[in-house]
Amino acid sequence: MSFTWTAHRFSGGALALDVANSVVMRFDAERRTDRFDDPAAIDTFAEAANLYGAERNRFGTLVPAKSERRNAFIGLREATDRHFRALVRTEDRPDLLADLLEAIATVLRQPADTRKGTPLDVATAHSVLGLIAGPERERLKICPNCAWLFLDRSRNRSRTWCDMAVCGNRAKARRHYRRSREEPKP
Repeated sequence: MSFTWTAHRFSGGALALDVANSVVMRFDAERRTDRFDDPAAIDTFAEAANLYGAERNRFGTLVPAKSERRNAFIGLREATDRHFRALVRTEDRPDLLADLLEAIATVLRQPADTRKGTPLDVATAHSVLGLIAGPERERLKICPNCAWLFLDRSRNRSRTWCDMAVCGNRAKARRHYRRSREEPKP
């Protein structure tokens, strides 16, 4: 099955969140899809992040993580997801922060070839560090439709959906369908 990374797949607002969101329907065992199960998808993700990612100007040209670094990269992705979900739910979980910091250290301790660009795993680790240390962590939310993590950068912090064009429209369509079924017919 062919898959193409689109702008919607980069609606997290930070590279770290877009990487975490590479698992679709994460909490639905029957429909869960890990886009990085296919190693080629990690390569094409780096290319697409250069086009669509919110932090595309922060790291320079992203290049795929080398195959020997991918286990550490996936470990970083999972630790990122666990930590930031707990943060959004206001759960005090220092153990998850410690796990995340260990995953970052694992990635950053490995020698990286930066001659052709910034490796995706290294850029992701730096993106995570920016979220941990910066004020934007207060803007983290979980989309009620797809359960993706995203940054609410709206002025009044009222954004609900990761992407209004996709998740917002789906929710509105469901609400309209329910209302139309409940209304008595003339």
